[in-house]
Amino acid sequence: MFHSDRIPQNEEDVLKINVWNTILQLSKERGVEPKVIVAAIEESLRVAAGRIYTRNEDVQITFKPEKGDLRVYCLKTVVEAPADAGREISLPEAQRLKADAAVGETIEIDLPSDTLGRIAAQAAKQVLVQKVRDAESEKIYDAYADRIGEIVTGTYRRIENGALILDVNNLDVVLPPWEMIPGETYDRGAQIRAVIVQVRRGQKGQETQIIVSRSSNEFLGRLLQTEIPEISSGIIEIKDIVRQPGERSKVAVISRERDVDPIGACIGPKGSRILAISKELGGEKIDIVLWSPNPGAYAKSALNPARIERVIPVSTADKSLEALVSRDQLSLAIGKKGINVKLASKLTGWKIAIKELG
Repeated sequence: MFHSDRIPQNEEDVLKINVWNTILQLSKERGVEPKVIVAAIEESLRVAAGRIYTRNEDVQITFKPEKGDLRVYCLKTVVEAPADAGREISLPEAQRLKADAAVGETIEIDLPSDTLGRIAAQAAKQVLVQKVRDAESEKIYDAYADRIGEIVTGTYRRIENGALILDVNNLDVVLPPWEMIPGETYDRGAQIRAVIVQVRRGQKGQETQIIVSRSSNEFLGRLLQTEIPEISSGIIEIKDIVRQPGERSKVAVISRERDVDPIGACIGPKGSRILAISKELGGEKIDIVLWSPNPGAYAKSALNPARIERVIPVSTADKSLEALVSRDQLSLAIGKKGINVKLASKLTGWKIAIKELG
């Protein structure tokens, strides 16, 4: 047994005296409780000792690093004729270790100090780092599991398998290729905003993974909340969002107060609010749509920026409508590659066919 109040006589004593300071330093650097590190060392010592005690011995470990105590030993019962070499010891052999040993007594057999030092080093190398990493991973999961839907800003550090790795408060956060806005390019060191969409708990030997997105509807919704006070305060409610990331989005809104124009409030003076969000999304066009429980009125608004003359219900069962437009509004209503009518249909939940007025 080694105690921290002793004057160190050799290198082994110094090692045992300093271990507590090392644990405290590691705890501070990694943000892991000292007791977690102590438990990890105890387990790693047990694993390493298992390579020496190979006969199913009853191995005991006493580790009190704050006192500088480290002891590994096994318990054996003194018998006349041992039948179990791992758990029993003969009387003559026991008396060589303890002069007054008697049959039926249980004695403690310490691991030699040189062997103890060797397995302690093995334990630190082989298991401790992983145990601390697992504890860190669990801590990260606990810290971020409730933050799904929150916007974070990260520094672009590197790329792995097509995914961008962002540094968010010294933590690696993953922006996968399918969560990026198509066509966007990023320079190393760039500040990138994204919304947390998934926190994957790290399995044994793996780190917790935080997935973020720029292409999700949630990201646009959070940006709107950030930029538009009437949304964050609840005066204006977002009913639905549909996106073709990087190209066009449609956001259906309603106002809970009669004197607040939801479309005007979202667009802002001279379009300042919506332009700021569009810029963040790489120039993606954002249509603010007035939600309505009436399918015809809703479809007419959803086809913005086209001017719709009339909406005719075709089939309630199939949820299909026809939107009639003048010739000069036809291409605008359909949109490039049909994106405007496609998003309007997705937003309203009704199939919309664009027809030119005869």
